[in-house]
Amino acid sequence: MEFKELKNKNESGLHKVLNESREKLRDLRFKDASKQLKNVREIRVIKKTIARVLMLIKKNK
Repeated sequence: MEFKELKNKNESGLHKVLNESREKLRDLRFKDASKQLKNVREIRVIKKTIARVLMLIKKNK
């Protein structure tokens, strides 16, 4: 998800995106551990998205 889209969301929307991203990261880590993941870079992208969401949540408080 792009930063522009994240900036336009309200706090509840950001929390929803955060929970979804964390679930996806967990699934990707399990796939990576079992050697089923083709695109390992996807983990890095999800981690950056989580960091951006957390930054926006803290900024809005």
